[in-house]
Amino acid sequence: MEVSWETSVTDSINTIYLLFSAYLVFVMQLGFAMLCAGSVRAKNAMNIMLTNVVDAVVGSISYYLFGFAFAFGDSNPFIGTYYFALKDIPSSSYDYSYFLYQWAFAIAVAGITSGSIAERTQFSAYLIFSFFLTGFVYPIVAHWMWSSSGWLSPSATSPFLGSGAIDFAGSGVVHLVGGVAGLWGSLIEGPRVGRFDAFGKAVPMRGHNATLVVLGTFLLWFGWFGFNPGSFDKILVSYPTTSDQGNWTGVGRTAVTTTLAGSTAGIVTLFGRRLLVGHWDALDVCNGVIGGFVAITSGCSVVEPWAAIVCGFVAAWVLIGLNIVALRLQFDDPLEATQLHGGCGAWGLIFTGLFAKEDFVVQAYDSGASGVSRPYGLLMGGGWGLIASQVVEVVVIVGWVSATMGPLFYALYKLKILRISMDEEMAGMDISSHGGYAYTGHSDENHPRFYADYMQIRGQ
Repeated sequence: MEVSWETSVTDSINTIYLLFSAYLVFVMQLGFAMLCAGSVRAKNAMNIMLTNVVDAVVGSISYYLFGFAFAFGDSNPFIGTYYFALKDIPSSSYDYSYFLYQWAFAIAVAGITSGSIAERTQFSAYLIFSFFLTGFVYPIVAHWMWSSSGWLSPSATSPFLGSGAIDFAGSGVVHLVGGVAGLWGSLIEGPRVGRFDAFGKAVPMRGHNATLVVLGTFLLWFGWFGFNPGSFDKILVSYPTTSDQGNWTGVGRTAVTTTLAGSTAGIVTLFGRRLLVGHWDALDVCNGVIGGFVAITSGCSVVEPWAAIVCGFVAAWVLIGLNIVALRLQFDDPLEATQLHGGCGAWGLIFTGLFAKEDFVVQAYDSGASGVSRPYGLLMGGGWGLIASQVVEVVVIVGWVSATMGPLFYALYKLKILRISMDEEMAGMDISSHGGYAYTGHSDENHPRFYADYMQIRGQ
């Protein structure tokens, strides 16, 4: 069959757009690495940087062998059963560029979970949970939501409750999954040594480098323009009901809603934390900005810009409130990943069920086709179908990840390969596990400078 010149050019531009979006999402790995490194103590900087690399390389192999097949092998509503090791790719449905884009999403999930269990986890445990989370747990959820045969997918032939759940770029599929996995890992491991005193009061353990945190935040912001607008997959798709609009319009609007939600959450966190703690805190603001991005990721393509401001405003208070609750419950998450990605991700799904606009839903899922009607936001007059589907998504993700990652972390704990010893934790993971500090000029005289010094102190 001969392909026209116009079709060839359109397909080429769409492929370039998707690949460029994949590269942007991959840049987020650098953002996560910088954010994580700056948020932990200096004695654990090399460890957290290495775990970010491991999340990428182990996740790549796992997603190639199993993950993509489980996610997009469109055979039944619950799990994919073909495309293992990219067999039969490219196909009529997917090509290599689509795999690369989805791979960039998959490796981000393990990075979220790594932050929750930072500064106290054995390196071998990272290898195990990263492979399992990227290759099995996350892809199953992605299949439910993003495969055309998924039981919760709005693109299914017979959508759940006539609607399906809208999770356009992954507030639930990516962020809630990573956050719930981190919750179980952190709960089973327990808090870091010295994080709470004998009376249960929190002892501050601030990250060692605010510069890296801010740099990481801006890199994540940059990458989010691939994460959210890139989820359209194709940019050259015109809407038949208009003369001058198409996916390029939705892409631009999605970039705007993403920016407004993150910015609003950052501003609210800045003043909210100022009222609570009495000073302006750059690290809190950075987490607030990211919390806004996480929340808008679900509905970024289907809400008006003004609604994105509402999303960011509430996301900031969700994060602030969950952080207060976490301290009172003596829950220790060094990166606030559970509260940020889990809490704000859940809010983002509910937000979409409240504020999604019908025209934008049709544009995002039916390419703006005329005569198509879809359930939309409850507060926009769209009834209960969409919001009910969104609630179901929250519940099933929490249940699925708890049923898989909870037992895995508990098994690692019982096998004594989850948490490092107290001596190793006090010395720092860089010196106890990685041969030396990340910074050659480490000035803490109470700690050994080289691995040989550490072993000598231990009497080995």
